[in-house]
Order: sequence, then C-alpha cells, then structure tokens
Amino acid sequence: MKTIIPNEIEIKDLHQFIVGAIAPRPIAFASTVNENGQTNLAPYSFFNAFSSNPPILVFSSNRKVKGNTTKDTLHNVEANGEVVINVVNYDIVQQMAIASVSYPSDISEFDKSGLTPIASQFVKPARVKESPVQFECKVKEIITLGEHGGAGHLIICEVVCIHINENVIDDRNRIDPNKLDLVGRLGRAYYVRASGNALFTVAQDQEIIALGFDKLPNHIKNSSVLTGNQIGLIAGLTKFPTEEEIADFGRNTPELAPILGLKTNSESDFYQQLHLLAQQFILKNELEAAFKTLLQ
Repeated sequence: MKTIIPNEIEIKDLHQFIVGAIAPRPIAFASTVNENGQTNLAPYSFFNAFSSNPPILVFSSNRKVKGNTTKDTLHNVEANGEVVINVVNYDIVQQMAIASVSYPSDISEFDKSGLTPIASQFVKPARVKESPVQFECKVKEIITLGEHGGAGHLIICEVVCIHINENVIDDRNRIDPNKLDLVGRLGRAYYVRASGNALFTVAQDQEIIALGFDKLPNHIKNSSVLTGNQIGLIAGLTKFPTEEEIADFGRNTPELAPILGLKTNSESDFYQQLHLLAQQFILKNELEAAFKTLLQ
C-alpha cells in the first residue's frame, strides 16, 4: 500500500489522490448573482445531499491552490445567500466544461456556455433550462475550513423549490436514471456516465436482518472460487434452508451427483467443484439453489 501523510506532499498531488479515490462525485452546477445582478455559473464536484427533512444540499467552493484566491460563487452566496444548484447530465457536459473556465467576474458563463437562463420562483439566481433537475436554494451557513490554497468553504443550502423535467420521471413517479443520464466527476479529466450498462442494482432490504458473513461456514467465507460480491449475495439471505430442504435439493439436482462422490476422497476437490457449481447458480441469480449447493 502507498501511504500518504497529507502535510508531507504538495497540495496539488494530495488533491489528485483525494479526487481520484473519492469518485464518482455528483456535480453541482451552481448559478448565482452578485450584488450588481451579474450572473455566474460554475460546476463543483465536492457536492452531495445531506438531509431530506429539511432538504439540505452541501457543496464546497475551494480556494484556488495557485494564487490562494476565492471564486465568484463564494462571493455571490456570501453577498445574497441564494443559489440554484442544477444537475449535470450527459447532454450538457461539454457546455458545463466551458462554464468551468475562470472568466472575469463581469463575463456571464451563461453566454459563454450557450446555456439558457430561466427565472426561478423563489430566488434571484437563474436556473439552467437545459438541466433536467434544478434546486432553488437559500444558503443557511458557510463554513470556512482553512485560509490556504485548496481549503474548502462548505456552503450549506436549504432547498426551497425543485424543478424536474417530467421526461425523466417514470410511471412510478420516480426518477429514471437512464432518462436522467447524469454525469459524475472522477480525478483529472475523467468523468463517468450514470446510465446504460454502468447501472446495476443491489437488492438488500435494510429493514430485514441478513445472515451476514459471520454466520456462513468457513469453506464459504474462505472460498478460492467465489468472489467477495458473490459470497455477499449469499450472506445477504435471511435464513438457512432446513436440513430436509438441503438433502432434497441434493437428491434432485443431477449436477451434484458427481461432486458428492468426491466428498469422502478429496475435500479440496469437493469444495472446489461445489463452489464452481454454486457460482453458476449465483450467475443465474438462483441464490437459494446456490446456498443449498454450498451446504451439501
């Protein structure tokens, strides 16, 4: 393992290790106005949702490492306490990149990026018309984390209104991630598209107590065949099958017959073949069958 002590390396290198490891990060496309009514639009990937009641979003506007200066967004939210956080989907990622350039304060990133400002209902900053979800926010608190280059300013925002493009909502009245097609930020110039083959589900009911790894026999936990994720699927089940169910499965599963014959001759070969068969059931999402196989 490479070991890093933060105060022993340059900030630019530390930053890249952090953003490379903490990823992908959602992007807050923050729209603000200054005291003179001039607009600003800038993306921030130190961002997330932190509460639903009250609805709280938090993003960080960091001091620039080079020059130790702050950004227009921070000045604007300090001046008027309002911001619109627009999400970034694949359709506007290149325009977002243009808006990330450090233009002079009197230049509008809306003009530079070609994105369309539309009026908000409860705050002064404009929304980005092309963004599929827009959060109108009042700034509750700004927490300064340091005074040197790279230091963040946590901007804690309470959502007062949400606008969602109806085209991204499914028939269950939930946002469809494939229709939303969000973009996330990684390290350096890397981004990720959160749709299509990149999506997968993890079906684990948080209210139902799972067996857990600690309840599994050692030969399962220490398997040289099954991956940690595959064992995790078994550990996520809620109960062991009965001895009768295990025996009945063994008698009625033809693939098990030659494997069971190895049990008295070679324990290592037995478990190897048993786990390979269980893996096939797991790959077909037949978890109960896989568990009964492993318990033979």
